[in-house]
Amino acid sequence: MTYTTYINPPRSGGNGHEKLVVYWLGVTIYDLNQIFIDRYIDRRLRTYDQMLQSARSGKQNIVEGWLQHSREGNLKLLDISRVSYAELKEDFGDYLRSHNLFQWDKNDPRVLVIRQTRDLPYKTYRSYTTYVSYMDTSKRFSNLMITLLHKESYLLDRLMKSTEQRFLREGGFRENLFRKRVEYKNHGK
Repeated sequence: MTYTTYINPPRSGGNGHEKLVVYWLGVTIYDLNQIFIDRYIDRRLRTYDQMLQSARSGKQNIVEGWLQHSREGNLKLLDISRVSYAELKEDFGDYLRSHNLFQWDKNDPRVLVIRQTRDLPYKTYRSYTTYVSYMDTSKRFSNLMITLLHKESYLLDRLMKSTEQRFLREGGFRENLFRKRVEYKNHGK
């Protein structure tokens, strides 16, 4: 498979979130959601704005959470991201149901192909012909989005679990800052 970049990777620095697969899948979800709602949802409906905001909130809270000094703040924002994606997934389920279309089973061969597509940093849906091939009908597109949203929730759960484990091992921002302050007071360093 040939991969094309969406943006150029940062040469140095950056904020770190650009290296997270969960962030890049969020970018893909945001972009695909925009295409879906522009094609299939009337802009005058509240649903259009709700779906747009859920996709945006999901992606942006990953960024904002990653920039937090506090692991507690990071976890709260990652949780908000996960909830936003759950809301968006529900909107796609509602779309299918209200249009008498069915949702694919998690073991459907099409779902398995989507789930097995390996998302990589600095890549978006434009890099994955697998995703583009599901954008031809509202039924296939909705099921693609539901599958990607399940995948994103799984990745967010893993990221949150590893962040929690890191917090348990290393402590939090305030705790470490207090420890440094005590060391400074005791040793003048």
